[in-house]
Amino acid sequence: MTRTVWVKADDAVGDWDDRRARITAALEAGADWVLVDEDDVERVRELGDINVAAFRTDGDVTLVDDIDNAESDDEPSTQADAIIVGKEGEGDATIDLPEDFSGSADLSTLRRDGDFERGAYVRILGKEYEHFAETAAEEADHTIVVGEDWTIIPLENLIARIGEETDLVAGVTSAEEAKTAFETLEIGSDAVLLDSDDPDEIRKTVEVRDEAARESLDLEYAEVLDVERAGSADRVCVDTGSLLEHDEGMLVGSMSRGLVFVHAETAESPYVASRPFRVNAGAVHAYVRTPDGGTKYLAGLQSGDEVQVVDTDGNTREAIVGRVKIEQRPMFRIALETENGDRVETLLQNAETIKVASSEGRKAVTDLEAGDEILLYYEDTARHFGEAVDESIIEK
Repeated sequence: MTRTVWVKADDAVGDWDDRRARITAALEAGADWVLVDEDDVERVRELGDINVAAFRTDGDVTLVDDIDNAESDDEPSTQADAIIVGKEGEGDATIDLPEDFSGSADLSTLRRDGDFERGAYVRILGKEYEHFAETAAEEADHTIVVGEDWTIIPLENLIARIGEETDLVAGVTSAEEAKTAFETLEIGSDAVLLDSDDPDEIRKTVEVRDEAARESLDLEYAEVLDVERAGSADRVCVDTGSLLEHDEGMLVGSMSRGLVFVHAETAESPYVASRPFRVNAGAVHAYVRTPDGGTKYLAGLQSGDEVQVVDTDGNTREAIVGRVKIEQRPMFRIALETENGDRVETLLQNAETIKVASSEGRKAVTDLEAGDEILLYYEDTARHFGEAVDESIIEK
């Protein structure tokens, strides 16, 4: 499930200076959406690139699909990416809910034809508003539910009852509440709408989003069977746009089912300065794991791609490739036996600066010997174009 963070920045939070501060903080933190009033859409576009949802109240919101009135390419777009109904309407209790929802003005707006994204904003003030949110979810791409006291929002009921036809967005006021929303019923809401002026809280909420989306891998130790010189090959260094921590690296290998943990070059060496953005990953044919759980060939990586960074405990995050360096270098062939007796291999450069995680700690490949144990990720599956497939493939 892809989680998203929305930041509330309509006129309810203050004047334009207050709203602009929230929007700027959302842009800098990497939030996915801002929720604003229609009149602010153009100003948001001028501040930066972010998805913009606009409340529809008494006027019509210009939509991204209304191309007849679109501006020229050299002007900022004044169009909203989604309209949201419910403000100054039935959703926020400005207008009383009808006994029969078939007569709802908010729902009637949601049902209008159009290919644009639509959303419903509902304050959960009682059971009837919970039912109203469920009904709105049948029509809305995004269903935003907000409570005066977040702890009493019947989020569990809504998660259980609302299907995949809508993104459920839970209103929160802190990163801690966002974490709970993403974990409720072990499924969680699809998104959160953060109502906070604190830039640190916005940043922390985005971090919670990222953590919720990340894999946690079970790494294991495999025994080194053999380390031999293998001549020269085209070696790939992956330079990321992120600084890697001392216990982080990437998973690479000649065989997709067994990927070896290779440390980033964070350690000082008497021969070269540390380069904590770099992983000397192996030969061009090798696989590297990606954030979606797939693999790519090292030779196929290029600037702008994403790779998965993993630490020695199996915690993962994503990093953008800034540069790939391919040079001919002498290599080692390292053969390993996994816990279930499978044999896997990889090629790593014959250099003291390339280090793996052994059971005795960080160790240079030049010091590896038969009988050592090094960390790897084992997955008993075949792959086709980087995707796991249920078929028999022999790798040797």
